[in-house]
Amino acid sequence: MTHYERMTAGLVYDPGDPEIMEEQQIFQKKLWEFNQLSPSQAEEKDRYLRGVFAECGNNCYIELPFRANWGGHHVHFGSGIYANYNLTVVDDGHIYVGDQVMLGPNVTIITAAHPVNPELRKKAYQFNRDVYIGKNAWIGSNVTILPGVHIGENSVIGAGSIVTKDIPADVVAVGNPCRILRHISERDDIYYYKDNKLDWDELNLLL
Repeated sequence: MTHYERMTAGLVYDPGDPEIMEEQQIFQKKLWEFNQLSPSQAEEKDRYLRGVFAECGNNCYIELPFRANWGGHHVHFGSGIYANYNLTVVDDGHIYVGDQVMLGPNVTIITAAHPVNPELRKKAYQFNRDVYIGKNAWIGSNVTILPGVHIGENSVIGAGSIVTKDIPADVVAVGNPCRILRHISERDDIYYYKDNKLDWDELNLLL
């Protein structure tokens, strides 16, 4: 089994293997070109997402710069996704992001990890575990999501959190390590921030 085959099988492998590096550098070059685009080049940005990402739905937008080990080639985007500045994805494994997800500034999503064994770490060997983010989740600024994590739909991850374990649907979770703070409830239909009430009569005219 080659190192490339070991990578795709989720086994420990050498990320510096020439076969892997040759393919990875193709996407690194495309990513460099992507990050040179101006804010007005929306069509070119969309072309990159559809051409390089593993999957990309409609109406997705990434603020530049965007950082990715494989240029996003192992990223699966649904539709209506917005990613703010400095999204970093260590996409040696696959990252699945559901429809309508919002990613705040400086979010980092990591699929790669290294064995604790000192001999393997001296060789910089690694393994990958896929990450899943459910529909309509909101990932706050400066959040780090570690390998293998699943985040449920509608959940909110508070700014600065480090997500080390799965987070279920319909909760607000914060902290290091990230833990459930509370469930999303009827109160969230009334207040949008602390004691500030939603003006539904006005909002419904805009929706």
